Amino acid sequence: MFQTILTDLNDGIFTITINRPDKLNALNKDVFNELDAAMEEVYTNTAIQSVLITGAGPKAFVAGADISEFAGITKEAAMALAQRGQNVYFKIENCKKPVMAAVNGFALGGGCELAMACHFRFCSDNARFGQPEVNLGLIPGYGGTQRLTQLVGKGRSMEYQMTGRLIDAKEAWQAGLVNQVCTAEELITKAKETLLLIQAKAPIAVGKIIECVNVATISAYTNGKSGYDKEVESFGDCFITEDMLEGTTAFMEKRKPVFKGK
Repeated sequence: MFQTILTDLNDGIFTITINRPDKLNALNKDVFNELDAAMEEVYTNTAIQSVLITGAGPKAFVAGADISEFAGITKEAAMALAQRGQNVYFKIENCKKPVMAAVNGFALGGGCELAMACHFRFCSDNARFGQPEVNLGLIPGYGGTQRLTQLVGKGRSMEYQMTGRLIDAKEAWQAGLVNQVCTAEELITKAKETLLLIQAKAPIAVGKIIECVNVATISAYTNGKSGYDKEVESFGDCFITEDMLEGTTAFMEKRKPVFKGK
């Protein structure tokens, strides 16, 4: 049915595996389309009680967006790209069934944003998290500026995004980005144990908890635009800078970028 993801339903747990291990499970338009379709199945299939999202292979959950898709697109196309990603992630965040990310390896850029869109996160002890978009002359575009701030606080969020540095599993746990750290061998087992525990609770109440907690973390500006709207606009603004062209070109050429603030 799918080309870039794998799905499995067992004991009420619907496991979605991003399946591009040769690309470190990088996100492209096909992944987003199929992830969207998989979440539609979650919403409509009453046999699904909870969701587990993970990545194929031992190296990465999702190592980021497929940068090759960024080449030559306009500001308007960039904004549409960001909005598309946010819409899929909103579908995950607003799902009334619990959604857990089991992070195995790298969760960078859009991958970190995917993990943060889930209701909570378990990770292996070799996991690495980060929002390194600044190294490409960009900012996070799929909700990262908002959800990272909600999870770790303003100061840490500013630091992680402006430096672009990666953080290990221990720091991610200490900062509140993840709920639990375990060995790679234990990760899926521990994740499923917790989902089965939740599945034993009242599903309507679980759904209401999700809804209420999400309302508590909604952000808005005084002009009526949400933080997510502002992020889409800013993501598009970045795409018409020389720094974005330099950052993405340097990435593809495997060299260090030289940014000029233009």
